[in-house]
Amino acid sequence: MIRPRPTLLAATLAALLSGCALGPDYVRPAEQAGLPGAYTEQAPGASADTPALAGRWWSLFGDTQLDTLVDQALASSPDARSAAARIEEADALLRQVDAALLPQVDANAGVSRSRIILPNANPPTGLVRNTDKLGLSTSFELDIWGKLRRASEAARAQALGTRYASETVSLSLAASVTQAYLNLRAIDAQLLAVRDSVSSQARSTQLTRVRFNSGYVSQLDVQQAEGSLATYTAAQLQLEKSRALSENLIGLLVGQPGLRIPPGDLAQLPVPPVPPTGLPSALLEGRPDVRKAETDLIAANAKIGVAKAALFPSITLTGSYGRESRELSDLFSPAAMVWSVGAGLTQPIFEGGRLRAQVDAVSAQQKQSLEAYRKTVQTAFREVNDALAAVRVNGEAEDAYTTARNAAQNALKLAQARYDSGYSPYLEVLTAQRTANDATVAWVQNRQARLSSAVDLFKALGGGWQASAQLAGGPPTR
Repeated sequence: MIRPRPTLLAATLAALLSGCALGPDYVRPAEQAGLPGAYTEQAPGASADTPALAGRWWSLFGDTQLDTLVDQALASSPDARSAAARIEEADALLRQVDAALLPQVDANAGVSRSRIILPNANPPTGLVRNTDKLGLSTSFELDIWGKLRRASEAARAQALGTRYASETVSLSLAASVTQAYLNLRAIDAQLLAVRDSVSSQARSTQLTRVRFNSGYVSQLDVQQAEGSLATYTAAQLQLEKSRALSENLIGLLVGQPGLRIPPGDLAQLPVPPVPPTGLPSALLEGRPDVRKAETDLIAANAKIGVAKAALFPSITLTGSYGRESRELSDLFSPAAMVWSVGAGLTQPIFEGGRLRAQVDAVSAQQKQSLEAYRKTVQTAFREVNDALAAVRVNGEAEDAYTTARNAAQNALKLAQARYDSGYSPYLEVLTAQRTANDATVAWVQNRQARLSSAVDLFKALGGGWQASAQLAGGPPTR
């Protein structure tokens, strides 16, 4: 009967054990199973034929100035550059962790001179000797329990999560620039309306003075006209200040302090397309913050295996090869060759429960990551529904605000004509002027809110959607 050699048994056992890894294997939580299959809110005008969005969703506003600003922000802003640096850091940390899976080889060289005492000599004398060394040494920990592989799995998930975090920064930065730009254009629209009011009020004030000098109106009409002109002039100055502050904010976001942007027209910006009907909630998987939360969960799950492996023995292989001689000229002679091979085993015996406490700690961290993932998914679903509701309400309200604005402007024309013909007091003109201005501002604000809600929707959906795959029931694609 042939008995297997002990070395063969040890090698076979090591090979078998090297394929296992302690700790739970990651399984994606079915967190979206509890969410509705589709969003409860649907924007008006949505249909199954709605085109899929491109990745550069801000280009749907059809404004080249906005496109340039967003591109500059994504390329030059401190936030974008900082996110890119964090990706580089995560990649470097991953390479560090993966390096532990390979043997470490060191080159050793040394020259020493020492004096020793020969006690058997009579009388005892000292001997001076030289020692020259040159060689290689290596050490390698067998990953029997999967500690190194679990650590690599955690580092790989963290590196991927850093990329998703960078995508979240880019998405938020693009949304912030777009929102700030829409606010700037809304201020431009309000400035245009107020300047028209100032110009109209200046003409009315001049006409009122002429009519007063001719004895057709009283001093009250003059004071009312001058007061109204001063009020609109002050409002214009406040809007000009707000515009300067908005420009400064955009300059900060794009990394260009002192940026100046020429005026534009909010009414010329088109309303982007809305998602098709029946858009599934599974699209949330494409959001970078949801993906980041999942990679955090993967990393926390892998760290349990690292902590559990610390409870078991660690086996380290060591070896060295080189040359050693007393004379430098003999260093490369056959007799100067030295080598060693060894193996060491370390098994924790007593550490006061520290290692098991560490397992409990990382298990608790994994539970926290799981709850954070659940909250992220649920928050994402709410944000999409909120954005859809805002798109729907603001879209429906725009017709009403348009009607109110047109009616107020027509009423102002009639009031001015009645006053010029002497049929009504000047107070009627002032009331109509204030109503027309308020109606115009309300229309501008609702228009801005409608466009801003579209930005919120793009951001909540992670940048857009692919209609064809989702309506067919396929997985979300980007």
